[in-house]
Amino acid sequence: MTTEKPDWYPMWKELGLDLEKHDQLLAILPDIFKQIYIDTQCNRPEGIGFFDFVVGDIHGIRVSELKKAKEEGKKVIGTFCLYIPDEIIYALDAIGVGLCGGTNFSNYASEELLPTNICALIKSALGFGIGNICPYYAITDILIGETTCDGKKKAWEVISEFKPIYVVETPQCKDRPQAKAHFLEELRGLISKLEEITGNKLTAEKLKISMEKIKEKRNQLRRVYNTRKADPVPISGKDALLVSQIAFYDDPDRQIQMVGKLADELEERIKNHIGIIEKGAKRILISGTPMAIPNWKMHHLVESKGAVIVAEETCTGTRYFDSEYEIKGNTLDELLEFIADRYLGINCACFTPNEGRKEDILKLVNDYNVDGVILYTLNFCQPYDVEAVGLEKELKKEGIPVISISTDYSSEDEGPLTNRIEAFLEILK
Repeated sequence: MTTEKPDWYPMWKELGLDLEKHDQLLAILPDIFKQIYIDTQCNRPEGIGFFDFVVGDIHGIRVSELKKAKEEGKKVIGTFCLYIPDEIIYALDAIGVGLCGGTNFSNYASEELLPTNICALIKSALGFGIGNICPYYAITDILIGETTCDGKKKAWEVISEFKPIYVVETPQCKDRPQAKAHFLEELRGLISKLEEITGNKLTAEKLKISMEKIKEKRNQLRRVYNTRKADPVPISGKDALLVSQIAFYDDPDRQIQMVGKLADELEERIKNHIGIIEKGAKRILISGTPMAIPNWKMHHLVESKGAVIVAEETCTGTRYFDSEYEIKGNTLDELLEFIADRYLGINCACFTPNEGRKEDILKLVNDYNVDGVILYTLNFCQPYDVEAVGLEKELKKEGIPVISISTDYSSEDEGPLTNRIEAFLEILK
């Protein structure tokens, strides 16, 4: 028995979407998802069915939940980076939604406002918003930007003409004592802005409850990642990436439940020696720029060649749940100290120096028994492009096979990329 999807058109129209362009987008996504996730994979965990369902109705049920929450008086906060603490947003009884774009479909809407040589993620994210294609963008009350790269800094100026935005200034040199003090002041400024928007007052009690919830959400995702250390691997890299991508905008309580359920199944699979691919398959770590839905390109190309991606050192990977805190203290100042330490402990290429990222990669190579590393960079992402040069040299010194790949969201370079990936996997034999 099949259940028909509700008619979401009245909701999309009410949100002011460009229905013609939106229809074009939704006409493309199901075929891409089927080709990458359904047609090319066997023996997937049963628990991944929930995440397939979420993508299958990606602009429907969750958006309707957000609309209902707004009708009940809650505010929806759009973010573009994991340096904006979800703990603060939820503690103020608001809802956080990740808005980054992972397809070049929306570029037409931002191409006249941005230079051609700016990263694909910025083009995509702004295009979805400015072009009125993304209902998540449309339903937000305010956007929260950050200063993690020069492209984003200037992009916020462009987007501010279309939507209210508040920018958090993230430190650039986090190894200096004043960096934490500066970040704490920025977090206090964010709190003041969100208190103004929501009409709610942040208290230590509310923040502690929110910290516990968000920490548990990250803990469940960590459990899924930990199962990928096994051989055979109980879940494909594509499926694990999908779980992480959905975590950025789905309800935290539901994520705790459904990701936890998936982790239970994967742990049972390991006990029964059930894998998504045969034991001994080449194990790949991807390190670099984040991969927002529907950017599944690199995972698909690698896993179509018989290898398996066992971890991602990215913002849509281990950086999302690494650098954790203890929840102690009874005042807002004490709790904010732990939050600041946790987020400044994430080793993004936006920082200088950034030796911690190399240490993270080496640890992941060891923990996940990695055979080779792909340094993945979106075209024109200068921080990761520059770091890739030094990291490639350092990994080769350690005797770790490594390849650097720069690409965008298009399919035009898949042929040459496939050849390079095949050649790289060949040297791992």
